[in-house]
Amino acid sequence: MSSEQNKAIARRIPVEVFSQGRLEVVDEILAPDFTEHIALPPGVPGGREGLKAVASALRKGFPDITYRVDLQIAEGDFVAAYVTVSGTHKGEVFGMPATGKHAEWAETHIVKVINGKITEHWGVADQLGMLRQLGLAPASEPVLAGR
Repeated sequence: MSSEQNKAIARRIPVEVFSQGRLEVVDEILAPDFTEHIALPPGVPGGREGLKAVASALRKGFPDITYRVDLQIAEGDFVAAYVTVSGTHKGEVFGMPATGKHAEWAETHIVKVINGKITEHWGVADQLGMLRQLGLAPASEPVLAGR
């Protein structure tokens, strides 16, 4: 498949699954033996079901959640994306009680696409930044030179 086709497939996860809540897309575009390379919350299974569980939990905790794909780069079978996520924390998610606060954070994702199916995923999210905006982690103090 072309780089543009792989990018279009990869874009469906943040846009259709996370922003729109279309969990059925997971079975359509993830390979049956999909491998997740990030640590999942306790009790969340790996594979397709894990991705569905994470998307469902985030949508319950942040009902207005929006994923915006800001940048995508593709090379060979790999697609990298820089994504901005925003939403209002109106429900419990992964043990965090609702705060009613809005947060916006960045995520970076890399997927491997083989024959039109996502086979692997690596990702990093600015969880500390999100927790600080929600008031669930202390704000950092500025570091002054020479201090």
